[in-house]
Amino acid sequence: MSGHHSIHSHSHDHGHGFGHHHHDHTPKIDHINTAFVVGIILNSAFVIIEIVTGLISGSLSLLTDAGHNLSDVASLALALLAFKLSKAGSNKKYTYGYKRSTIVVSLLNASVLLAGIAIIVYEAINRFMHPVNDMPGATIAWVAFIGIGVNAFTAWLFTRSGDKDKDLNVRGAYMHMAIDAIVSLGVVISGIVIYFTHLFWIDNVVSLIIAIVILGGTWSLLKDSLRLSLDGVPKELNIETIKLELLKVKGVVDVHHVHVWALSTTENALTAHLVVNEAHMAEFDQIKHELRHKLEHLEINHSTFEPEFSNEKCVQLDC
Repeated sequence: MSGHHSIHSHSHDHGHGFGHHHHDHTPKIDHINTAFVVGIILNSAFVIIEIVTGLISGSLSLLTDAGHNLSDVASLALALLAFKLSKAGSNKKYTYGYKRSTIVVSLLNASVLLAGIAIIVYEAINRFMHPVNDMPGATIAWVAFIGIGVNAFTAWLFTRSGDKDKDLNVRGAYMHMAIDAIVSLGVVISGIVIYFTHLFWIDNVVSLIIAIVILGGTWSLLKDSLRLSLDGVPKELNIETIKLELLKVKGVVDVHHVHVWALSTTENALTAHLVVNEAHMAEFDQIKHELRHKLEHLEINHSTFEPEFSNEKCVQLDC
């Protein structure tokens, strides 16, 4: 999700008291669909090649990479499903639709990656205790070299969608692919070293380095998706900044009881109590219009306001 970018088309709800505004922040759907589908097909084919070669050659780093790529295929499929679900409309049981599925999936993706890391580390330690005496370095290097191409191309497809920094799921998918390209490069190097030196333990070392690289990339994804699933304030938003922006609108005396949370990995919502000067109460529609305009620039697409007169006492517990 990005910081600020201007939005040019505005439609506003002019109901009294409460209103809900939605500005469509959907990514370039065709590009993202293509990126997911192509990524799933290419990676599935590559996983099969890696598993077969890994089993024949006895290379742990190849099998490790295959396992990681397989988790990527699952992640991409889940992310695509969440992406499709988030476009489904709301209904009486799910009044926000299925937008939150994108958050659930990004959390699940991060968890799958962590589980993968644990398996890699376990296998590598096991291999140090029971060393392997033969491995075809050239085969390992060539197969991993194909992996660099597959992953780099898929990662590029996600950057082309223009939504890598806005949507946690697209960012997750992009990171999976980018990390995989780096991982494959590591396996290529290990294959070349094994070919020339016959130091077969290099294969295990590369597996452990791969695990550390994956952990580094996964940690922020895990933190961000966990925060959003607990209705935390999205990391690029600041409650104090939002309050200051709202107070700039003429007629608004005070803002309290502010809640900001993510509806999905691309959409944020806000509810707030607004203390409005009695003299401006008749202009509440205009005030709401201005407030929503400001919030859109802060990446908040849904807002609900409860007006209060300045002489009223707020009865909510956390006013």
